Amino acid sequence: MPRPVRPAVVAAALAAALAVPVCAPLAHAAPPGAAAAAAAAVDTGLLGDVTFSVLPGTFRGEVSVALGTSVAGAQVRYTTDGSAPTASSPVYSAPLRLTRSTEVRAQAFVGGTATGAPAAAQYVATAVTDAHDLPVLLVDSFGRGAVGDDYHPAAVMEFQPGDGTTSLTAAPTLVGRTGYRLRGQSSRMFDKKPYRLELWDAEGDDLDLPFFGMPAESDWVLRGPFADKSLIREALVLDIGRELGLAVPRYRLVEVYVNDDAAPVAADDYRGVYLLLETVKNQKNRLDLKKLDADDVAPPAVEGGYVLKFEWMATEGTTLRCTGAAATCWRDLEVHDPDDLVPQQQAWITQYVQRVHDVLHSPGRADPTTGYPSLIEVDSFVDLVVVNELSRNMDAYYRSVYLYKDRGGKLTAGPLWDYDLTFGVGGYFGNDQVAGWQYQQTRQTVATDWFSVLMADPAFANRVRARWQELRRGPLSDAALRTRVAELSAEVENAAARNVRRYPNLTTRMVGPFITSTTGTWRGQVQEVQDWALRRAAWLDGTQAWGAPATPVPTPTPSPTATATPRPTATATVTPRPTPTATPRPTTTATPTAAPAGCTATFRAASRWPGGLQGEVTVTAGSSALAGWTVGLALPAGASLQQSWNATVSGTGGALQARDAGWNGALRPGASTTFGFLLSTASGDGTPTLTCTAR
Repeated sequence: MPRPVRPAVVAAALAAALAVPVCAPLAHAAPPGAAAAAAAAVDTGLLGDVTFSVLPGTFRGEVSVALGTSVAGAQVRYTTDGSAPTASSPVYSAPLRLTRSTEVRAQAFVGGTATGAPAAAQYVATAVTDAHDLPVLLVDSFGRGAVGDDYHPAAVMEFQPGDGTTSLTAAPTLVGRTGYRLRGQSSRMFDKKPYRLELWDAEGDDLDLPFFGMPAESDWVLRGPFADKSLIREALVLDIGRELGLAVPRYRLVEVYVNDDAAPVAADDYRGVYLLLETVKNQKNRLDLKKLDADDVAPPAVEGGYVLKFEWMATEGTTLRCTGAAATCWRDLEVHDPDDLVPQQQAWITQYVQRVHDVLHSPGRADPTTGYPSLIEVDSFVDLVVVNELSRNMDAYYRSVYLYKDRGGKLTAGPLWDYDLTFGVGGYFGNDQVAGWQYQQTRQTVATDWFSVLMADPAFANRVRARWQELRRGPLSDAALRTRVAELSAEVENAAARNVRRYPNLTTRMVGPFITSTTGTWRGQVQEVQDWALRRAAWLDGTQAWGAPATPVPTPTPSPTATATPRPTATATVTPRPTPTATPRPTTTATPTAAPAGCTATFRAASRWPGGLQGEVTVTAGSSALAGWTVGLALPAGASLQQSWNATVSGTGGALQARDAGWNGALRPGASTTFGFLLSTASGDGTPTLTCTAR
């Protein structure tokens, strides 16, 4: 089964890795023997024209380092405070005695003039000798303090297991310079911080290096599973996406130490198990698209490559503006790469995306020549729906949704990104429930309604259905899912014990704002991932989802204005995808009920199926702030509550009261929050009558 390779960290393996595209399956390979792993250190090119008597790395207690140079007639000037050497820096005259983490920067000078290549060597003091069977990544900022949004210069070291284990006292595979900072949004609220890393050369510029057996690049991300107590959810989704053929960043499961004080690396600098990920960018070893130059302003050069991203309420780059009906227009779509578009390029990609949007909202949307099949790589969108619906990614369809457009190609879904709130973790809009559709949730249309429009199209829905049924006979069968979970959990099992000791949150229900399992063992948490995935797959197999026969789809009549030969709707060897038989999502049917004390509650059915529905209630504060709220739900005859989230529900029979969950009770004037539930409905549509009371 394709899995990310364990780093071989030998020259031949690195050379082979450089040729692997980002979306290719990577074979699972065992690491070499201890001698090869320890000896095959990556050349970071930082030592320049200065010699160091002790190779950079970690030390215990004290280390003495002598400096020299091969530059004839030169003196070596050096610094130990992180600054670049100048003609006024100390001249080396005796070995440097280091007792704390130090970066020695040095330069050969001839007659007061810097000569040759500058050098930088990192020596990190450590008091930790623990053994690790996962690769270890160490970051030490030489006492610069806690990091924020600005990059801190630091030492970075990679330790690969040899003969099964490694430690911070072993010979590192890579020692280099890095800049690191916090990244992420909701994830940075946790004790286990997410980081962005840039590998630097001796002068602080980006430096492409092979890192943990992945192809050479300078930009990397450390994502620390925290609400995901199993530690494997995101890795599981990335592995699935890779086998389906979607673009997927390479990753490694690693253990991380981050030392931001002046003391030696200590046990409390252990940060746990992380995913070290490639960033999404248009580079040779990542998304290898055509590069846009400033003078590429006319077709065909202007047509690619672009990397876009839907990032609801969190855009950072250039955004593309939609024109047309505000009710359907996309928002928060940014250009992720390149970040230096000229006006003509921005105008071209905006116009292309607008064409996609307009076609999706036209009566002839499925026309093979003039409809969406002519503008998007349909198979990639199909596979993204499969991945998102199987995992019920809480952020699916509206945040961290990457798309790319290469020169000569269509708009394509991917690469996959940010899949920790999956397989039952999250709780917002029912994503922790096995039943129901994620693409129908309210939040999924705040950035774009493209996916709900596509799923309402019988031709697209049939392709999704057929693809699901095909995958269930192979990579998404119950046996294959069990195997994936078993392989990933075996890889991190020993490290998971250390992670749990560092973050003892297994029995904590609310991790930040997210609902999580309270199973008290890590192995039990892993079992829940597997069980949830299998139950979700079983629901998708049902007749209310993707198990029913295909819906007949009339053959569309090609547009009379089209001159090209009509293309079939399918672009891959996949049978037509049937459409779901579930009742389409209705519009809101309950009338908002104003409460005298200052709040309103509205209901919508996010999803319906024979005998049940998934409901969502939006609570909105009036002209005054709320400290809390209670919503009365009067259920019609034949309806009964099965599950709820984001509220505490009490009562019996058809008379229920939903009280805020604490963290979502305080609302400013006019602000809203939501809670959801599943109802079984023996008869009728199950729509409740609502009242809202402020506290």
